[in-house]
Amino acid sequence: MNPSSTPFAATDTPDGQIAPVLQLLRFALGNERYAVRIDAVREILEVTRTTPLPLMPEFVRGVMNLRGAVVPVIDLAARLGLPAAVVGRRSCVIIVDVHLADDAGTQRIGLLVDAVYEVFDTLPGELEAVPRLGTRIEPHYIRSMARVRGQSTAELNLETVLETGELSALIARQSACH
Repeated sequence: MNPSSTPFAATDTPDGQIAPVLQLLRFALGNERYAVRIDAVREILEVTRTTPLPLMPEFVRGVMNLRGAVVPVIDLAARLGLPAAVVGRRSCVIIVDVHLADDAGTQRIGLLVDAVYEVFDTLPGELEAVPRLGTRIEPHYIRSMARVRGQSTAELNLETVLETGELSALIARQSACH
């Protein structure tokens, strides 16, 4: 599956205006549902063999070969402080591009998730603020809350979750402990 790289579509509002529609990809981490903006998603793959790397934190599953390019694979649940993913028949790797600090380009990263469900549309005005209490993950990892079929779904802020400086510091700390 290779989703569209355009995160916004358009829809008519009741007053006849054109409003942007935000597209989000919904997926599972354990029993919880999360979403990311589709513009960061490059493709969704079946879980394939990864090569483990020594002295890495639990959330770094290793690297995979993606058409000749080496791509790090992050267990998104473990990265968010949830129980690590157990690879099953519905598990997927979501390939995303994350912007590097100081406009130094992008980094392609694979995110191991338990299942991918759908791309859904929402209006930016329908996104809700992040509650400071009651989230299973750190609130600063959440960009907003979106309603999908009456359920509140956390939209992750990939720029924060996968911030390369923080990831590098966590990896360095793990390496120093061994």
